[in-house]
Amino acid sequence: MEEFLTHKGLKRIRTTGGHYVWSRSDLPRPVVFQSHIEPIPLFIVKNILALIGSSAEEFRDFFGK
Repeated sequence: MEEFLTHKGLKRIRTTGGHYVWSRSDLPRPVVFQSHIEPIPLFIVKNILALIGSSAEEFRDFFGK
């Protein structure tokens, strides 16, 4: 997920209490997900993709799957 967020122009602005916080100037709120849960649950991935304006297809294509 972090590679994809970087690719989409987001930057990790902090790590707080077991959460990564990413942002980009045009987003209405930061992207937040837990740093200690791997893999990230599907519903969180879907929420992140919706927030940053990306599709599941774009996410899959980025990783070549």
